[in-house]
Amino acid sequence: MRYKRCEDLFGEDFKRIQRSKVLLLGVGGVGGVALECLVRSGVGDITIVDFDTFEQSNQNRQLESENIGLKKVEAFKRKYPKLNILDLKVTPKWCEEFDFSSYDLIIDAIDDMSAKVALAKVAHKKLISSMGGAKRVDPSKIKRASIWKTKGDALARKFRYELRQAGFSGDFEVVYSDEEPKCKDLGSFMGVTGSFGFHLCSLAIERLRD
Repeated sequence: MRYKRCEDLFGEDFKRIQRSKVLLLGVGGVGGVALECLVRSGVGDITIVDFDTFEQSNQNRQLESENIGLKKVEAFKRKYPKLNILDLKVTPKWCEEFDFSSYDLIIDAIDDMSAKVALAKVAHKKLISSMGGAKRVDPSKIKRASIWKTKGDALARKFRYELRQAGFSGDFEVVYSDEEPKCKDLGSFMGVTGSFGFHLCSLAIERLRD
């Protein structure tokens, strides 16, 4: 009964969703909401990767952030025991050495630009990537597009530049916002960061149904 309404919505595609294997990199303000959505949508096999611990400053936007001092992956594992967890920092070296072949989809919700570029180089055919969710207040400005076709998102612009510098010529979809930043510091609003996570999940479910 838990997934009855998902089955009603997705029909025969729901079996494919349940058999899917997803790798989610980063479970902060964006990735944590994406994870919640993926679990509740019936994705059968999820591995999450993060090295960080929850801090008080996370509590304005991050799920499970009541667990101050606890590793983020451990907090989500407590909530969803079937999760596979990797407590580590995603680095370019790790991306180059990790075997991504068994996953149907890879979701990038990390901030480190060098790691994002390395990940795109080795796994772009299975990749969905999140751009900048901070400094914004309007979730209706969130969009999805090819990394080469975003407009108004400074992180996406920098990402493109770094990809070109690395000689990358492939393609993958990203979630981004064309809203003008509302502050200089890393101000954040869960109405936007959470919506980024839901957009990632929606795009993931669409891809897994294909």
